[in-house]
Amino acid sequence: MTLPLLPDLHLTGARVLRPGGLTDAPLGLADGRLVGGCPGRAVDLSGWWVLPGIVDAHGDGFERHLAPRRGALRDLGDGLAMAAAELAVNGITTAMLAQFFSWEGGMRSPDFAEAMAEAHATLAPSQAVDLRLQLRLEVSLIDAFPCAAALIDRHDIRYLVLNDHLPHAALAAGKKPLRLTGQALKSGRSPEAHLAMMQALHDRMAEVPAALAALMAARPGLLIGSHDDATPEDRQHWRALGARVSEFPETRAAAAEARAGGDPVVLGAPNVVRGGSHAKKVSAAELVAEGLCSALASDYHYPAPRQAALKLASEIGIEAAWGLVSSGPAAMLGLADRGTLEAGKRADLVILDPDTGRVGATIAGGRLAWLGAELAARFLA
Repeated sequence: MTLPLLPDLHLTGARVLRPGGLTDAPLGLADGRLVGGCPGRAVDLSGWWVLPGIVDAHGDGFERHLAPRRGALRDLGDGLAMAAAELAVNGITTAMLAQFFSWEGGMRSPDFAEAMAEAHATLAPSQAVDLRLQLRLEVSLIDAFPCAAALIDRHDIRYLVLNDHLPHAALAAGKKPLRLTGQALKSGRSPEAHLAMMQALHDRMAEVPAALAALMAARPGLLIGSHDDATPEDRQHWRALGARVSEFPETRAAAAEARAGGDPVVLGAPNVVRGGSHAKKVSAAELVAEGLCSALASDYHYPAPRQAALKLASEIGIEAAWGLVSSGPAAMLGLADRGTLEAGKRADLVILDPDTGRVGATIAGGRLAWLGAELAARFLA
């Protein structure tokens, strides 16, 4: 069941973030789009801000809803619905759900990716928030590439991110990788079987470029990125393989190489909120200040894009800061119909309390995704 569109509305009294900055001009919504005129019933939003809906380019926070505890998988459709609610309450109107397709097993396994994609196909059309799939492909899993390709085609996945989590240094030296036993148990394998599998994958890495080239050549419209570039050489390597987005580069040098090559850079919003990387990598806020960021993503925490943008606003201004979670990621993902509040675009917007930074309402595609108690009386009057 598709949610109904809101009736035509005339939002007045708020500070509205349009291209060029905050203005007091009213905002009109009609037929799920933003309009230049002021049709419909007036809703007084005095004291609030109206901002473009957040476009989250990469997030796996949905996993905690699918499995509240390790191994405690519940109904995937119900879990995704709860994730959509969390997205909406945090002002996210478009969300890339980053699903692994990996040898690591568990919720990262190919089988789980298939089940999650099926649940998404059933649930997504009924949600106001635009839920999209990103596939995180472990590049060493070349024998499963045909299954990954079929999954991409069947579920219209438009964003592929290349990962390589093999501990190559240890495997090349014939050493036992760190945390082997825990990872093996998580995957459902014995430590011996898990090590043998990783070694076999490591031994075939020379075959990866040709296998990736074949997968990509058949899908020319696919947006492709790499994850955790550590050096400029890493970025050059992945760019040569067709990955033109750098997700979460670990160093300034890698991020600078990405931007010098015209590649978008996605950074983690939690890094900004925390004041630094929890893994002791480069500071996202410092990269933002240097102009080395195209988009901030939720990564593992859906409140983080909103929190990070508001934190950065005092340094770079609200328009530039909010652009990192709206227009920037929308442009990167090729979504020209959203990201800014302009006539003709999707009615994707978040109504924010500027004093607390909390969301009072979220409208996605002209549909009510979230309405808090503070604004309920104004909308329902």
